[in-house]
Amino acid sequence: MITPTLDIEKTLWKSGCSYICGLDEVGRGSFAGPVVVGAVIFPSPRHRRGMNFQPIDGLADSKFLKPRQRERLVGVIKEQAMVWSIAEIGVAVINKVGIGKATQMAFRKAIKSLEKSPDFILIDAFYVKHINRKRQKAVKDGDKICASISAASIIAKVYRDKLMRKLHKKYPKYGFAKNKGYGTKFHQEAIREYGLSRIHRRSFDLQKFL
Repeated sequence: MITPTLDIEKTLWKSGCSYICGLDEVGRGSFAGPVVVGAVIFPSPRHRRGMNFQPIDGLADSKFLKPRQRERLVGVIKEQAMVWSIAEIGVAVINKVGIGKATQMAFRKAIKSLEKSPDFILIDAFYVKHINRKRQKAVKDGDKICASISAASIIAKVYRDKLMRKLHKKYPKYGFAKNKGYGTKFHQEAIREYGLSRIHRRSFDLQKFL
């Protein structure tokens, strides 16, 4: 497994950037529930004075980690980060504007929620619209190679998974506790049998499963 590093951040710190934000989304392709974005800024070398900052052991693309590993890492990430935030955009908005625009809204909301305004933004594969492209970089496989993006993906994943487990109690027929709203075979069959719930993304043309 490839281990994410701070190599990209180090280059940017040397260029004069102080607050470098890693961003990643979770739930973009899900059939149900919100899209969630995590944002993490790790301290630059000059901000670590008086901080017990250590590179985080075990960081990886959140999809390749077991739930217990992610849960452990969330605490470490929040402790080591200078600032972090989580933003979600719910199904009502997704159905109104589409998942692409909703994801962009979540990116901007997460950035605005940070206590420090980032000098530069690192994103997994996307650019954030309405923010100067000179202040951001879309990193291919960012959650696999970039520590800030990987950390953002982990805090977003743990937050959204917890939310979907809560929604499972309200809508137990769809298996949200296990599939987290994604289109598994079980989930598709449940849609055929029970129809769509209030938290399904009707903008996703899920009628074909009815």
